[in-house]
Amino acid sequence: MAISRKQKADTVRFSPMGQNTPRLRCLLRAKDGAAAVEFAFIAPVLIALIMGVISYGSYFWTAHTVQQMANDAARAAVAGLTDPERAELARSTLNTDMADQPMLDPTKLSVQITRNGTSLTVAVAYDARESVFATLGQLVPMPDTRIRRTASVRLGGF
Repeated sequence: MAISRKQKADTVRFSPMGQNTPRLRCLLRAKDGAAAVEFAFIAPVLIALIMGVISYGSYFWTAHTVQQMANDAARAAVAGLTDPERAELARSTLNTDMADQPMLDPTKLSVQITRNGTSLTVAVAYDARESVFATLGQLVPMPDTRIRRTASVRLGGF
């Protein structure tokens, strides 16, 4: 039985110089599945980039919120006439602001109110170890999970 010309072209043969036969060359030129292979190379980098954007966005949102709460507490404290009244006004404002933030845990917030001469400083610290950015940020390096912000106001006149 004679082998046809097509059957000869389809057989895989190797020459001593390492040149491929037509069928193997056809397999090497095939583009089927190239997109899947390229995606497999790019996907980990893309996922890490997306996780980094989400983590840092959450961190900046939390830090900004803590700073705004410190600002609000310091502004509210100006209305007090005595230091205990100022501290109570600042804490009350912080509690009110915290109630408006469902993503933050009030038990992880600490406040320190100090008076230095004619200025009042409100220092707010938030422990964000269990927050979204700390959890997602394990793929990328993140800043400290203890966020500390201060706000100062001048007491009295100009």
